[in-house]
Amino acid sequence: MVFHIYTTFVSRIVATILKNHTDDELLQIYRAKKSAEVITILFNRYYHLIYGVCMKYLKNTENAKDSTMQIFEKLMDDIPKHDIQFFKAWLYRVAQNHCLMQLRSRKYNTVSFDVIQERGVEFDEHLHPAIAKEKLLTQMEQAMAELNEDQRKCVELFYLEKKTYVEIMQLTGYNFMQVKSHIQNGKRNLKIKMTAAGDE
Repeated sequence: MVFHIYTTFVSRIVATILKNHTDDELLQIYRAKKSAEVITILFNRYYHLIYGVCMKYLKNTENAKDSTMQIFEKLMDDIPKHDIQFFKAWLYRVAQNHCLMQLRSRKYNTVSFDVIQERGVEFDEHLHPAIAKEKLLTQMEQAMAELNEDQRKCVELFYLEKKTYVEIMQLTGYNFMQVKSHIQNGKRNLKIKMTAAGDE
């Protein structure tokens, strides 16, 4: 517990120092150290810009959120591979290309997903007449209660309260990578638990 508090304190100090760096300086630091704090700062700095681009092309809130996260995740691999002269303009083009690729590949889906749909089957009374929505909600509540605190908190904020990653980071104190991990792992565990409950 003490170690966790200490590392969190140190991480916040580092993040505070890095916030004052320019984009170019942050890119140099990331190339040298692969620092997760750098990605978190760039995320905070440009989240709304990239989310706006994704909304412009994809026209759907959930898909725009997912695409924004995918774009920032790719930065970890893409930054060392490119000679980036002006990061903001480069990132804007990356977001445009990402959205256009989705549209061209026909994998783009305008259906808004919620936690119940993450079970692995979309709720549809015609396709699943034996499964009442009330039962699914009960299963979801039980499955949520079984998640660890970090995962439950992030999943609830993201899916139920419709908070953005930036808002979750501000509310919880987690950095970008921690929020991403808690949501992904929580979503996967929730799906497993709800599927198991439905098979009983």
